Amino acid sequence: MAAPGRLCVGTSGYSYASWIPAFYPLGTKAAEMLARYAARLPAVELNNTFYRVPTKERVDGWLAATPPGFRFASKAHQAVSHRARLRSPEQVEWLAGGMRLFGERLGCVLVQTPANLARDDARLAGFLAAWPRELPVAFEFRHPSWLDDAVLALLTEHGAALCAAEHDGDPEPPRLFATAPHLYLRLRRDAYTDAELDAWVGRVVPFLDDGRDVYLFFKHDGPGVAPALALRFAGRAGALRRA
Repeated sequence: MAAPGRLCVGTSGYSYASWIPAFYPLGTKAAEMLARYAARLPAVELNNTFYRVPTKERVDGWLAATPPGFRFASKAHQAVSHRARLRSPEQVEWLAGGMRLFGERLGCVLVQTPANLARDDARLAGFLAAWPRELPVAFEFRHPSWLDDAVLALLTEHGAALCAAEHDGDPEPPRLFATAPHLYLRLRRDAYTDAELDAWVGRVVPFLDDGRDVYLFFKHDGPGVAPALALRFAGRAGALRRA
């Protein structure tokens, strides 16, 4: 029987003054936010790396501010996902170099493709063939044509996850697919009831029980609802797994 997977739940970003005082205490400075965030949640999705190539100095600072068990999910730079639109496998090593700076603290790399990028199996295959297998990766395809058995098979062949995202107005929750040793979810609705959180807990626990790590992130909001949702989710998941 496989060892249980790890639940890495958090939010998309952490450096928000609007989270004071709902999540961060009054008087919290920007330089203190990550350490205080990591004292309460086990993972964060970095938006910063979508716009800026991570430097060793910056990554070292993030690592120093967080405990050894904390994990970073890092969004792939827009030059790869939105400008080259996965067409340049030669950029993979450039991207991977920055991700390797996190060492074992890297949870997963999220490649988010543009909404107007339709399915292209050859393009995806070329990117995956160049991607280092030791770096966990997930793809958030925002054009519906990518949800296809052939794409799922290609992701499975390379051990890459299909990111599931839920937004306000969606008629039903997204399907979850076991294409990788890890699962990646982005819950983007403005609010979740306890019953809705429990439903999501019920969907991800079988993946955890199967030995897969689960990365789950709530979207940034103004007043600090997102970290509260992450804490509620973590607590309810822990209670269910202990039951």
